[in-house]
Amino acid sequence: MSQQLTTPARTPASTQRLKMRRELAAAAMELFATKGYEGTTVDEIAAAAGVARRTFFRHFRSKEEAIFPDHDDTLERARAVLDAAPPHENPLDTVCRGIKEVMKMYAASPAGSVERYKLTREVPALREREIASVARYERLFTRYLLGHFDEAAHRDGDHDPLLAEVAASAVVTAHNHVLRRWLRGGGEGDVMAQLDRAFAIVRQTFGTGFGASRGDAPGEPEPATATTRGEVLVTVTRTDTPLPDIMRTIETALRTR
Repeated sequence: MSQQLTTPARTPASTQRLKMRRELAAAAMELFATKGYEGTTVDEIAAAAGVARRTFFRHFRSKEEAIFPDHDDTLERARAVLDAAPPHENPLDTVCRGIKEVMKMYAASPAGSVERYKLTREVPALREREIASVARYERLFTRYLLGHFDEAAHRDGDHDPLLAEVAASAVVTAHNHVLRRWLRGGGEGDVMAQLDRAFAIVRQTFGTGFGASRGDAPGEPEPATATTRGEVLVTVTRTDTPLPDIMRTIETALRTR
C-alpha cells in the first residue's frame, strides 16, 4: 500500500524566502572558500548576494547560520511525516522516514554538501551550529516516540520512557554516521540504501516498546497468530496488514519456537 505524505504547502512568500536564504548561503560559501571564514563579514555576504545588510539579518541571525539555509524547511518536512503517519505504522519506522527528509536535503546537492562538511570540520563555530541543528531533530523525534511509548511491550518490567530518548538518539546517530561516511567519500554512492541498512540495525535493537495507534480504523492489522507444525509455520493475519508487520510476526514466531 502506497503512503501519501502531506507536506507543508509552500506559499509564494515562503518559496521566495527559501530562495533568498539559499542565495545568501551560496554567497557565504563562496566567500568562505576564497577569504576564509574569519575574514568574511556579513556586509560582504550581503553585497555578494546583491542585498542590503538588513535583508541578511531578516533571514539569518549570524554568518554561522548562513551555511545551513534549509534546516528550518527540512525540520517542518520531517514534522509533516510524523503528523501524517498511518495509524498502523510502527512509530520507530515513522521516525526513520522522518529523518530521511534530512538526508534528502544533503543528497539533493552532493557537491555543495561535501564542501559544507569540509568547512564545518575546519571552523568550530560552524560545527557547533551544526550540532544545534541536529539537536532540534532529535528533540522532535523524542517527543514523537514518547507519545507512542507502550509500557506493555516491556517484558522486563522496566517502564522508563528513557527508551524513547535512546531510540530517537539511535536513529539520529545512524543517520549521521551514514551521512558522514558518504560526505567523506565525496558524496558518491547510494546514500539512501546505506541509510536503510543502518536503520535495519536500529529497528532490530529498539523495535519493541512503541505501540502504533489501536482501534478499528481501516487498514488496522488485527492481532496475528502463528503456530508451528513440524517444519511448517502458519501465520494468520488480515490481508491489509502491512508487509513489515507480517514479517515481524513471522520473526517473532520463529524465535519462540
